[in-house]
Amino acid sequence: MMLRTCRVLYSQASPSAGSWQPLNFDGGAFHLKGTGELTRALLVLRLCAWPPLVTHGLALQAWSQRLLGSRISGALLRASIYGQFVAGETAEEVRGCVQQLQTLGLRPLLAVPIEEEPDSAAKTGEAWYEGNLSAMLRCVDLSRSLLETPGPARNNFMQLRVTALTSTRLCKELTSWVRRPGASLELSPERLAEAMDSGRNLQVSCLNAEQNQHLQATLSRLHRVAQHARAQHVRLLVDAEYTSLNPALSLLVAALATRWNSPREGGPWVWNTYQAYLKDTHERLGRDAEAAHRAGLAFGVKLVRGAYLDKERAVAQLQGTEDPTQPDYEATNWSYSRCLELMLTQVSRHGPMCHLMVASHNEESVRQATKRMWELGIPLDGPVCFGQLLGMCDHVSLALGQAGYAVYKSIPYGSLEEVIPYLIRRAQENRSVLQGARREEALLRQELRRRLLGGGLRVRH
Repeated sequence: MMLRTCRVLYSQASPSAGSWQPLNFDGGAFHLKGTGELTRALLVLRLCAWPPLVTHGLALQAWSQRLLGSRISGALLRASIYGQFVAGETAEEVRGCVQQLQTLGLRPLLAVPIEEEPDSAAKTGEAWYEGNLSAMLRCVDLSRSLLETPGPARNNFMQLRVTALTSTRLCKELTSWVRRPGASLELSPERLAEAMDSGRNLQVSCLNAEQNQHLQATLSRLHRVAQHARAQHVRLLVDAEYTSLNPALSLLVAALATRWNSPREGGPWVWNTYQAYLKDTHERLGRDAEAAHRAGLAFGVKLVRGAYLDKERAVAQLQGTEDPTQPDYEATNWSYSRCLELMLTQVSRHGPMCHLMVASHNEESVRQATKRMWELGIPLDGPVCFGQLLGMCDHVSLALGQAGYAVYKSIPYGSLEEVIPYLIRRAQENRSVLQGARREEALLRQELRRRLLGGGLRVRH
């Protein structure tokens, strides 16, 4: 057995009863995992914290294939990075991974490892986007099938990356238009939602004929994913991307929300992601929450710190524009804390009409969320959940899951050829997260040392 049968670390009363009991993220939950798993996790996290491996990952992968051959190179990857961060290639392998997570009180958040890199000329044409659509629809079906797997599965989620279904060029064009003062109502979420629903041709004056055609195809693809996800009871968490794209992505998400987040649909079925490392996030989050409330729409938020810090700063410097990011890590933490407080207050006021995923590996942010949930009377397994990456931050995920909170692990799946480039790009975007995993590494070493020295099973008091 890859994972041992779990044991409840400790029980916690509902948030509204008793005194506040903070969670302990001291690695005590690692006893639920096998020694082989812990050893692999320690080695892989150490490797991923080595900057040259992250920077030159794709070149090193190609070099290893030439030197060792595809079979040996693939076996090494499967035993290390792929095995640590990926659920598997087949549906059966994914189900096996999910069953093991559910044994530990954790839940799946499937991610299809496809996207268009900004300004990529290689990945264009409607056929490529239609192929991605098919992969998204299959992901919906796989997510739905996991509901039948024994274990906690009250909400099933999957991640949706909009640039897998539309070009970044179109997004940049829409963004430049949306940012203009007094932007035209022809790009309102309501008009886009009506075009999605009816399938009627939409003509936008700021776009040429080819771009209008691509926009129409984009709306159709997004509508088909949302429609299928709603029918299969799978909620869509839309990824945030670069600031040059985000206003357009938010417009498309708002159009989807107009159609699918109404009370009659039992929403929110479409959630947007907010990046706390951007200076305007707190203001925009409050504005969007208020707009959803006024429109009578359910509001779903995934709150992250953000992954594109270095690139955003480099682009701003190159273009001579204001840096959109927070000045330092402490300012980002403060921004995250404010956004978290705003959303938890919204949840406590609006209940089932407002949902939040606290997507963070930061222990203090998680502690703040759990404490405020208790103070505001928000139930552990209610409209607030937590999210971390598969293969990382397990000392936090396991403690949360064993205490009764809803915890989701972001799970990419697919073949080595599909997933390894995806993982390397994500590692390049999340350097600070990987290099900041030193505490997790220390806890892993502590647990492995205890086992090697013959220490008994730790009992929590």
